[in-house]
Amino acid sequence: MVQDGRVGAGRYADEVSETLSAAQARRVALAAQGFTRRRPTVEVSARHVHGAMERLGVLQIDSVNVFARSHYLPLFSRLGAYDPALLDRVFLSRTTHYVEYLAHEATFVPIEDWSLWRFRMDDFRRRWESDPESWLSQNTRTVAWVKDELRARGTLRPAQLRADAPRERGTWWDWDEVKLALEYLWRIGDVAISGRRGFERHYALEEQVIPTEVRERIVPRDDAVRELVRRAARSSGVATEADLADYYRIRDRQAVRRAINDLVDSEELQPVQVRGWERGGRPVPTWLHRDAVLPRRVDAAAILTPFDPVVWFRERALRAFDLDYRIEIYVPAHKRRYGYYSLPVLVAIGSSPE
Repeated sequence: MVQDGRVGAGRYADEVSETLSAAQARRVALAAQGFTRRRPTVEVSARHVHGAMERLGVLQIDSVNVFARSHYLPLFSRLGAYDPALLDRVFLSRTTHYVEYLAHEATFVPIEDWSLWRFRMDDFRRRWESDPESWLSQNTRTVAWVKDELRARGTLRPAQLRADAPRERGTWWDWDEVKLALEYLWRIGDVAISGRRGFERHYALEEQVIPTEVRERIVPRDDAVRELVRRAARSSGVATEADLADYYRIRDRQAVRRAINDLVDSEELQPVQVRGWERGGRPVPTWLHRDAVLPRRVDAAAILTPFDPVVWFRERALRAFDLDYRIEIYVPAHKRRYGYYSLPVLVAIGSSPE
């Protein structure tokens, strides 16, 4: 059962059955994302940032700088005005708190989660090392040289590697080759990103960035997927299988289903129906996290980035919020509805009709 408050926690009024209205589902989703929390009345601090990240799980990075770089906006949406230098100190400088990886797209994640992503790193490695035609297989000399340089010199920017690369004929030491080597090595986990200078990444070997106890932790694939699905459910509040899979871009849907079944068995997820969440005239299977909150009302107004978890999965945005949204930077000018780089705006005032 869901109540106006946490599932099964304390005494609350207006108990809701296992069927939610679309309006209730919206309120649950917004609460899970932190939009029912009061914004700080004091200067936003690192403590507030860490609290927001605990609810979000990840913070997506994007280089487009039309309004503001995307990773600055979700904190503004939830915490209100803050000094962007705070985000730079917490995320972009070398830190023990966060590191970058492909947890959705390129995102900041807690550094202690590095081993949770080993299954994804291993998938990339198997795919590329087993294919003699892959870039990684065809450029072993470049890859070996880049790793040797990082081992000998520590953290480096791509420009530093480019400046010191041997001058040989041909395209082996082309700028793109060095940068590609770093990106491939990052994806397979041999290299980690140790902060940024401006927006330029600093690269180092994994062991130069990730603590030993984190690096050596073994997380079996099914355990990692189950933990990620659990976190996706907590951050979503109420979600379909597609929602849960997309939050951390887990392509193995059978693994997602196994994780959902395990979490239902452990009573962390509860099957529910949401009126209006249908496909082909039938309800879409949906689950509610046991810590989900159904607030009586939501009072929030915020600018969102296109890469905010509330809207980044366009199918969910349409289903849950009736928001048919595209990033029109990628749409031919004559087909744009709202503009080159329009931002979604969340306006939730009071309680929605049930």
